[in-house]
Amino acid sequence: MEELVRTNDVVLISFLESLMKDAGIAYLVADQSMSILDGSIGIMPRRFLVESDQIVQARRIVTDAGLAAELKDRK
Repeated sequence: MEELVRTNDVVLISFLESLMKDAGIAYLVADQSMSILDGSIGIMPRRFLVESDQIVQARRIVTDAGLAAELKDRK
C-alpha cells in the first residue's frame, strides 16, 4: 500500500473514503488509533493508504475532486 494523503482532518478522511468506495478502490486509514490516543489534538496525523496498483487512479480521483493540494508528494 502507498500513502495517498496524510492529514488530521476527519472530514477529509471521510470524503476520501467515500470517493474510494465509489471507485471500488481498496484503502486503509492508518494511525487512527494513535491519533485517538494523543487526545485528537493533532500530533499524529492519519495516513490514507491505497493499493500500489491503484495509486495512479486514486490520485486522479482526488485531483478531479479539487483536492490535489492534499496529495502526498504532489507531482
